[in-house]
Amino acid sequence: MPARKTRGKFITIEGLDGCGKSTQLERLAAVLRADGVKVLETREPGGTPVGEKIRAVLLDSRTSGLSPRAELALMFGARAQHVDEVILPALADGIWVLCDRFTDSTEAYQGGGRKLGSEPVLALHKLLCHDLQPDLTILMLSDVEASVARARRRNLARVPSVAPATEAQPNDENRFEQESRAFFQHVATTYKAIAKREPKRVFAVDARRAPDVVHQEIVAAVRQRLVVGCRSSVVGRKS
Repeated sequence: MPARKTRGKFITIEGLDGCGKSTQLERLAAVLRADGVKVLETREPGGTPVGEKIRAVLLDSRTSGLSPRAELALMFGARAQHVDEVILPALADGIWVLCDRFTDSTEAYQGGGRKLGSEPVLALHKLLCHDLQPDLTILMLSDVEASVARARRRNLARVPSVAPATEAQPNDENRFEQESRAFFQHVATTYKAIAKREPKRVFAVDARRAPDVVHQEIVAAVRQRLVVGCRSSVVGRKS
């Protein structure tokens, strides 16, 4: 009878846009692969063909009239597909899944920023996403104004400066970056509340420091909280 596969680990990285999440996720994935771990990198909203189409609607600045509840529903539509199609199968196959954003983002942005509250977000997560919880969440704490300014510069650089009004601009992901400073303060406050509520799952790191310093701290947290206790899931590593 074949040996049962060890379940993979689920790591999420959270924080304001522009805080360096994507860079740190890629660097962490490289370290884990060097250790012999099978890793899948993914993102939200998105992660599946259906999810990427929903992402285009959610982040496009031309959908500014989307209501907060419609926004919440679309987020969970993309997430439910992502969990069923990608995340759960990968974990069952022993793969470590590294995800750029997950339900904490929805609680922070829609629950906090849109003022819908945490309760409906957590209820929808339980109903639609099998109440799947990350084994570890890295929360990157950053300066609100600096992070948003960096995200705006990055996203604006993706869109042609001159384009006909009828031309599709699939790289336009500026809708959230157009929100007010108060909106992002609510988002940041909610993230901190989540970290305080779930200290065993959420590891907060000061992302205002040099990327190399942040990377080293993240790797140390992953090794301490996940790798040390599950050597058997690391391919080729001696126990």
